[in-house]
Amino acid sequence: QSALFNFQSLLLVILLLICTSTYARATAPGLIDRNKAGFFGLFFKMARIGEQRLSPYVSIACLVMAVYTLT
Repeated sequence: QSALFNFQSLLLVILLLICTSTYARATAPGLIDRNKAGFFGLFFKMARIGEQRLSPYVSIACLVMAVYTLT
């Protein structure tokens, strides 16, 4: 099944993109910061969500998804 048609897979892909973008911005900030508009601007926005604004919610969502995947 495609991740677009399965809600659990879609949430997993979004969480992984947020976490990956946040890690990439912490490791190499110039890579993410130079693309603030357009398609690659999505990665900048996901990194901002992961690092400041919704970090506790993203962490809880990752834990819930991990428990749900393991069971």
